[in-house]
This record gives sequence, C-alpha cells and structure tokens, in this order.
Amino acid sequence: MKKFLGIIFLGLILSNNAFAGPYESLIKFNRWLSLNGYDQYLDKTGDPVDMVLDRSLCTSEATWDECVGADGKLIPTKDRKYTLIYPNNLDVKIMKRGGGSEIHYQANPNFGTLLFYVFHYLEDIKGFGKYLVQPSKNPTKFKSNLIDDKIVKKQLQTKAILSYLYFENDEIIVDEISPKDRFGILFKNDTKWSSMSMGKSLVSYVTGHAICGGYIDSIDTTLNDWPLIKNTLYSKKKLIDILNMAAGDQKYVDDNDGLKKTGRWYNSFPISAFANLELKNSEPTNSKKYHYNGLATNIIMNYVIYKTDKDFQKLLNEIFQKKAKVENSVFFLKQKGISDEQGPGRYSFRASRYDYLRIAKAIMDDYQNDTCVGKYLKEIHERRIKKNLKKGHEPGFNLSSTYGGQFHMDYPGLKNRVVFGLGGFGGQAILIDVENSRIVVLNSLHYNNKKFRYNVKKLLLDPIKNGRLN
Repeated sequence: MKKFLGIIFLGLILSNNAFAGPYESLIKFNRWLSLNGYDQYLDKTGDPVDMVLDRSLCTSEATWDECVGADGKLIPTKDRKYTLIYPNNLDVKIMKRGGGSEIHYQANPNFGTLLFYVFHYLEDIKGFGKYLVQPSKNPTKFKSNLIDDKIVKKQLQTKAILSYLYFENDEIIVDEISPKDRFGILFKNDTKWSSMSMGKSLVSYVTGHAICGGYIDSIDTTLNDWPLIKNTLYSKKKLIDILNMAAGDQKYVDDNDGLKKTGRWYNSFPISAFANLELKNSEPTNSKKYHYNGLATNIIMNYVIYKTDKDFQKLLNEIFQKKAKVENSVFFLKQKGISDEQGPGRYSFRASRYDYLRIAKAIMDDYQNDTCVGKYLKEIHERRIKKNLKKGHEPGFNLSSTYGGQFHMDYPGLKNRVVFGLGGFGGQAILIDVENSRIVVLNSLHYNNKKFRYNVKKLLLDPIKNGRLN
C-alpha cells in the first residue's frame, strides 16, 4: 500500500511539472515507451517509477483528482485503472552542456541517448508560439523511380541519420527513413523535424518574397526605417550585408556563446531585449567579413515581419501553402506572449521530410522559371562572399567556400555549379542544384568528426555532382 501511495504521489509531482527540460522529457519518454508497448526498451525487473491513469474509463478529461464515468458519477480511486510505468534500460545520458537541451557537437552518445534526444527534440517547443501554416488542399505529389542505394542504407544503420531523399528530374530516386530498430519508432513521414539552422535559408526565401511583394525595396535597403533597432549597429547596415552574415557584429555576438556582453542566447529573447541592452549604441565594424550567427537571421526575419505588418501570415501562406504546397502544417517559432512589434520571431522552422523536399523544389522552380523570387535568388548568388575560414571551423556538411543570402555556396568538387545549400546543427542538410534539377534532403539528429560523421562526399556532394540516373 505504501508503494502504491508513493507512486501516486510521484505521479502528482510529475503532473505538476516539477521537473523541466530534458529531465521532464526523460520522464515522459519512459511513459511513452510504456504506453506504446516498447517493452524491449524497459527495465521491468524492479519496481515501477510512475503510473498513469487509464483515461478510457472517464467521460471528461481525467486528472488525478477527478475521473467521471458514463453515469456522470465520480469513479472512486479503487475502481480506476492505471498503467505502471517502468524505467528504460537504454542507459540514457543527459548532456551536460546547455542544461542538457541538446547533444553537443563533440559527444559520442550511445543509441539509447540518441533515441531519447529524438523524443526530446520533438518535445522541445514548449513555451514558444508559432507562425503556423496549414497544409495545402492540393499538396505537391511526387513521382518515384526508386533505386536501392546500399551506401545510404548502411549509413542509416550506423549514423544518426533520420531520413534521406534524393530527387532528380522531377522524380524521387532514393527514399530512405530510419528503420524501427533505430529511430523509426519516433521519426515518421509526417514527423515535423526541426530545421536547426536550415531555417536561416528559409528566412531568406521569405525575404525574397517580401521584396517581390513590394514590402521591401531591395536587398540594398538600409534598415534605418525600423524603430525597434534604432541606435543599434543593424540600423546602419544594408539588408544584403546582414543576409551575407557580414553585418560587422563581431564585437557583440558569437554563434557559440550568444550575446558577448551578457551571454544571453539570441533565440531565447525577442529583438527588443537586445536592442535595449547589449546592442544599445552599438556600432558595426568597417569590415564586411563573414561572421556567422543566428542573431543576424532573427534581425532579418523580424524586419520582414515589421515591413509586412498584418500581411506576414498571408505571405507565409503564399509561400508554403500555395507555392510549395506542403502536405502537413509547417511553422516558424516565436517568443510566446510577445507582440510582433517587439521582434519575437526566430528562424527555427519545422516541417516533415517530404515537405522539406517540397520547399526545396519550390526554390529550384523559382530559380529555373526566372520568377521575381528567382531573380532574387540569382542576385544573392551573384553577390555571395568568401568565407575565408580556417580548416575545421565549419562541419563537413557546411564546408562551402562562399556564402550568399543565408545559403552556403561553392561546395568542394562542385566548381562552377550553382548549388544552394541549407545546413543546420546535427548534420541537417539540403543541397539544391538549381541548374541540373537535383536535390538532396538529409534529416539528421547528430553529426561530429568522430563516430557520427556521415559520409558527406557520398551522401551529399557526389549525388549533386554526378546524379543517380546515369
């Protein structure tokens, strides 16, 4: 009886969210494994660590205090049914860096830790709002002419890759998703996976549409018409310089440590918070040197929100729902409870694996059809700048020599090829060969220079260079 009461007490604590972040996710992860029958990942040799009320007996939303049956009467505790929750047997290790919120770059986690972090990343949007785009009523349909790619299959079994798609000449040629003995119990065709920094490129794509919609004059517009960032370095810069990560903000922000003055992370606060503290009276350097950071992208995104005003949602609908024709909803994150006037938008974007392909194809179609947005893409390619980085400064999947308008460009072995690259933490990558109609979409959980470094040459560069139909 004492053990039973102890479990109920624990359930009360957990239901009140006494734990936060990855530790709360770990508790939910154990529940999810138990409730979905993944006994192979549970340790049932000892006592349960939690119990969950079977809500099927309740006609109203069940809580620990109330469960009303079909007769309208409260069901006594002794007559209720519970599912016992056992700990997992996966030897999950919560990362130390960043409070455990993500797998740090140098880590070599075991399978259980990787599986847990898939769960955690899918959970880790609490506390944020969304700029949400609903699915298209007529989503883009893909033809398939599939081949059996043994290299891709092997990499999915040994690396932290979740999904791989190769598209050529209007057909999907390679289509692989992590199997159920890896990450497939969590990652599925409709799973909305984080873009990480691939979302930076999507902010640029949205910016191109804002220019073509007449909301912004051109990429040479200076941001001095935005009151929110008055008296900051960004108000003195042209849009193209910020797009190229050459805003002269080296003194104030770093992509590893956030805002240098306080250590605040640029994705955790609205633009107004930085404009009034770390960036107040800041001055840009004279250099137009490449300096990659997420604050620059959030400045761009929130400038577009400011310039489009009440039409921002309309603009997103035009891009993702009507042009890309996504099958599932997609969204950018924003700071919850913060008005658009304060700059709450962040480049973090979520979409399903096929919807990432739909968006990449829309980018390619714009370029090839020479639409207004296509002309924007051609201009940012023409005005790209050299990165001039030391070896090892960027991971292999982003190892291009130039950067233009929030896209990685000029990859090794692809000289004189127009390839737009999107890359993000964990190995996320999309490469778009806009002239030869080839696209690679790779969703990944973790990438490093050791055990979890997937083969960039064979999975990303060679398919773009040589194709798969030859």
